[in-house]
Amino acid sequence: MKISNYSVAQLQKSYGIDVTSLDTGAAASLGVAAAWVSVEPGARSDAHQHDETETWVIVSGSGDLTVDAERHPVHASTVVQFEPFETHSVENTGDTDLLLLSLYWRDAERAGRAAADTGRRRFGARPMFVFSSAPTPNGDLHLGHLSGPFFGADVFVRYQRMNGADAWHITGSDDYQSYVVAAGRREGRGPAETAAHYSAEILATLRLMDIDVHQYTATSQDGAYPDALRAFFSRLTASGAVAPRPGAALFDAVSGEYLFESAVTGRCPSCDADSGGNVCEACLEPNACTDLTDPRSTSSDAPPREGTAIRYTLPLHRLAKDITAHHRLGRVPAPVKALAERLSRREHLDIAVTHSATWGVQPAETAVKGQVIWSWLDYAFSILHGIEAVGRDLGRSWKADEPEQDWKIVHFLGSDGSFFHPMFVPALYRLAHPDWTPDIDYHINEFYLLDDSKFSTSRRHVIWGKDILSPRTVDAIRFYLALTRPEGRTTNFERGAYETYIRQTLIGTWQGWLNGLGDRIEKRYDGAAPDAGTWTPEHAAFLARLETRLSAVTGSLGQDGFSLNQAAEALNGMVEDVTAFARLQAPAADVESCKDEARTAIALELAAARLLATCAAPVMPRFAARLAAALGGPPPAEWPSTVNLVPAGTTVDLARQEFFADPGEQAPDPDSAPRPGLEPAAPQAAASKGEASPLLPWLSDLVRQGLRLPADKPVQDASLVQLGMESLQAIALQYQITEHVGADVPMEDLLGAKTVADLAALITNGVDPDVVAAHQEVTT
Repeated sequence: MKISNYSVAQLQKSYGIDVTSLDTGAAASLGVAAAWVSVEPGARSDAHQHDETETWVIVSGSGDLTVDAERHPVHASTVVQFEPFETHSVENTGDTDLLLLSLYWRDAERAGRAAADTGRRRFGARPMFVFSSAPTPNGDLHLGHLSGPFFGADVFVRYQRMNGADAWHITGSDDYQSYVVAAGRREGRGPAETAAHYSAEILATLRLMDIDVHQYTATSQDGAYPDALRAFFSRLTASGAVAPRPGAALFDAVSGEYLFESAVTGRCPSCDADSGGNVCEACLEPNACTDLTDPRSTSSDAPPREGTAIRYTLPLHRLAKDITAHHRLGRVPAPVKALAERLSRREHLDIAVTHSATWGVQPAETAVKGQVIWSWLDYAFSILHGIEAVGRDLGRSWKADEPEQDWKIVHFLGSDGSFFHPMFVPALYRLAHPDWTPDIDYHINEFYLLDDSKFSTSRRHVIWGKDILSPRTVDAIRFYLALTRPEGRTTNFERGAYETYIRQTLIGTWQGWLNGLGDRIEKRYDGAAPDAGTWTPEHAAFLARLETRLSAVTGSLGQDGFSLNQAAEALNGMVEDVTAFARLQAPAADVESCKDEARTAIALELAAARLLATCAAPVMPRFAARLAAALGGPPPAEWPSTVNLVPAGTTVDLARQEFFADPGEQAPDPDSAPRPGLEPAAPQAAASKGEASPLLPWLSDLVRQGLRLPADKPVQDASLVQLGMESLQAIALQYQITEHVGADVPMEDLLGAKTVADLAALITNGVDPDVVAAHQEVTT
């Protein structure tokens, strides 16, 4: 027998609190380790996870236990058991030490089950807000943009929703960026007009990419946004950390203009790569502009002069421990943690959060005149503002100024945001809402190259989304981007390689197999799914292989191991498996004595097709819905837990389906053709009183497409509100009407029209008759 008594003298710091390990004798021989844990009043342990199962016995004191963002009170005599990988911490809320005994042991089988649990970290048990980096509205979206955060967030949310989670994709245009001002100058427009124009373009491109956004905030067009942002800024100043401080600044030598962000370039003080103001895209470290080597103004050739400016400034180095603690809570890639460690070595890291500019929101504080709130601080608040907007639409009481502990936030971003999103933003939250511990996951992609060099609009080295996307190409684009997007490394898009892949793999292999399977079912089973008959060992092995593929796709789309590269490879692997299986089974297909075995083989091929439709739904929603319909089912709505056969007798319509179009035939001409996906139809001329508008058929098709209604769904006698059109869809429709017929329809008219027919008449009355006639000619 061994006895161990609690001793204060033996305590050592671990996980931010006092811990001492015990030699428990017999318990240790059974694989159970133990430790005394003491937490001082007001102290909190570091949040952490581990593979062991752990049991706590609270001996004395009281406090709050937080497990995967859920808080629980604990006190003397409470016993708690943690499953492997649960993120947990404890805070002493009492007046005396909180003392507990910890027992922990490894159970490989239990840990394996916990790691594979799709609901792990309480995903699906709390509201989930998935953010794709807010695009700067200084241009439309090209393929490089689309391959990154927007696409990743869309697939992530689709998968989570198929697993029953309350997940929403939120983004918006980052209107108050200095880059908007620069774009407006180049194009002869003001910043507000520039932001509104490109925000609409961005929305339209996202819709062409089948990217569902549940809340899109154009910050300069939201009347309530400026005051709400000011209130958030005032919280920061009230903390005492954000205050006016003098600091070095750069000014244009000719105009005297204050230089920051897009107005200045140079070489990074950390890695010596070419860099813009405020952050380096090569090493991802922030700069103060004045520390750039050989700084250059983008407005004149004269070297900038250095001076002094008083700006509201955040000494971020004081929050290094808070940032480290934040990174223990969620999914944070290792490069981000390495960047945070490098920055923590800096003696000072002072970040100016206001800048001298005319475009932006001025703070309510008047200590510094003529400055606006920096766009990155603006972005931090826009996240909370977006959550409140979603809640308002859902009738939920989520508030931007009262963030809730139970919120799960997921960020999708490019690597150039590796400082701002996981470090700067949570530091601001710590100051503005000290009682909130935000639980945020980060998914980061690198740069996507075009023909081995960066996408560049200035060099016209670019493929715009609108130039390559259409209803017939969008699935192929989505799949190829999933396969090649830059996850953890820079990758490259080559149009020739893309077209070859689509022709050989998606058309040649995928569609070839599905069409061939349909032919065989029509020939041998009169177009109906056969029931499985006799099973051979090969059949059972193939079913097990499908289960393995299902597990692989599930893991690659799940919150912990999310990887579209791996998901695309697993989906293609599923098709490779079934085509190899079909080829091996083919010799016995017409052998009379093997007919019961042959129909099992066909039933398994159909099961593979059904599994493919379901597992492909987050990545290729149109393909998935079309394939599911060809197999006699509805669009996939739930993630499968196992492989299922297609019910015997189900009508199968695979033989003549076009699932993927040849990419060489689908590139639209943006200068001469209507927008991809629109099929305008108009009879003859402007409508007379009492007659249907000649634009009604075209507008009806446009509404059906925007709402994803069946092609034969009557819409002309219903209003857009009655049909369920949301504000985001209305903005996209407004843009498309303007783009195609030149009619500027105010939002109140768009959503206020009694019926779609009334709206068509309203549009027709303001449209040039030649445009109407042109629509009629195209349709005819």
